[in-house]
Amino acid sequence: MPGKDSRIAVIGAGAVGGVVASLVSGAGYNVEIVCKHEGLADRIRTEGIHLFGARGEHRVVMPAVACVSELKEKKDIVFLATKATDMLDVAERLIPFLKDTSVAVSLQNGICEDALGWILGRERIVGCVVGWGSTMHSPGEIEMTSTGEFVIGNIDNKTDPRLRSIGDMLKTVAPVEISDNIMGSLYAKLIINSCITSLGAICGLYLGEMLSDRKIRNIFVEIMREAMAVADAMELHVEDYGGKINYYKLLRGYGFVDNLKRHMLIRIIGFKYRRLKSSSLQSLERGKPTEIDFLNGYIARNGEEYDVPVPVNNRIISMIKEIEGNRRKISPDNFNYPLFSGFA
Repeated sequence: MPGKDSRIAVIGAGAVGGVVASLVSGAGYNVEIVCKHEGLADRIRTEGIHLFGARGEHRVVMPAVACVSELKEKKDIVFLATKATDMLDVAERLIPFLKDTSVAVSLQNGICEDALGWILGRERIVGCVVGWGSTMHSPGEIEMTSTGEFVIGNIDNKTDPRLRSIGDMLKTVAPVEISDNIMGSLYAKLIINSCITSLGAICGLYLGEMLSDRKIRNIFVEIMREAMAVADAMELHVEDYGGKINYYKLLRGYGFVDNLKRHMLIRIIGFKYRRLKSSSLQSLERGKPTEIDFLNGYIARNGEEYDVPVPVNNRIISMIKEIEGNRRKISPDNFNYPLFSGFA
């Protein structure tokens, strides 16, 4: 069973991976980080990661390599914190560094656990919801911007004695809840990301400005409705997101008061996080692909499999693919597309 003597790898030295590696290593665990670039690996080996913000200021030196193939030994636990777009390639490269008893914990956006299971073996995968925020200001300079918790669980809802030890490691970063419905918790986060992150990538607006627009709020609600219809077909119970958003209650009813309550909640979210910039928008601005295939794409694939129509999610996917391919500009005008005309 994983413990203090476990050999741990964190794959990815960005906003999430850098925080996890720093605080777990700083607590005395044996951590090696994979950080993609040799210059950053050298800096982490000599100067460390500089972490500041919600959990105080730390500078943590630890073993670091630039690619998975340079890992020093087989690992007991791997925390995957790469972009979802890099995940499948990384998983293939990890296979030689895993034991029969090794565990892989996905810290990524979207639902990546099924795809990881196809490559690494489903029995190895532990699901994880990251409920706190961080920003990488520059390589090796990371701010933990908000507190929150982890939710972890076995992706097949089986009793899993490994979870307690993994939870002990992650408690060095944030409180940990062990769930008996981790896929429902992951799906809850996927829904809100499929609204906020994907719509922000299409229009280019900060969240506050975006959600001040009634038409966009209506599209936001329709993404949720389609996602919940898919969840019902999958017989997946969707947990409350962040312990606060109950999608079943939020989407109940079509009357004036029901709609007013929904729009008020969405506007409150927009005001509270008004300066939030979509992570997918940031990827597009850097010329990088988004994680759309693991957000709205997950809803669309399961919609097709379970014969549930999801036209809004499908159109959002195609628009973002067009933006990635330089065939469409990022603009609020994208919401003038005919499919969205009924949401004004």
